[in-house]
Amino acid sequence: MKKQIVTALMVAGVVISCTKSTTKTETVENPDGSVTTTSTTVTQSPSEIVDSSKINKAKEDVKAKVDAAGDKIDNAADKTKADLKEAGKDIKAGAKEIGKDVKDAAAKGAGKVEEGAKKLKEDLKK
Repeated sequence: MKKQIVTALMVAGVVISCTKSTTKTETVENPDGSVTTTSTTVTQSPSEIVDSSKINKAKEDVKAKVDAAGDKIDNAADKTKADLKEAGKDIKAGAKEIGKDVKDAAAKGAGKVEEGAKKLKEDLKK
């Protein structure tokens, strides 16, 4: 029983702390000179307390940060693309140079084989 009472008090405390109430007092002077005072209490639940301007500002901040991150990614991708293109040019130039060196080496080797064949032919004739 004590637990139920404590629980009920806790729930009541949470409900009360989550509500916001505003009291407005108006004083009106009547034509006969008497004064009438009216008090109005407005209670708002938590869903009415949420400030939409703060939410909109947070959305704009997030959007700005996402856009900035996207721009950084695009810039990095462009730089990487340029670097890869330059590396490809370097590889292509290196391959041409290596191909030329291989052809020269093959030509020298073929020349030596021909000379060796001529010497062998001359030796065989003797």
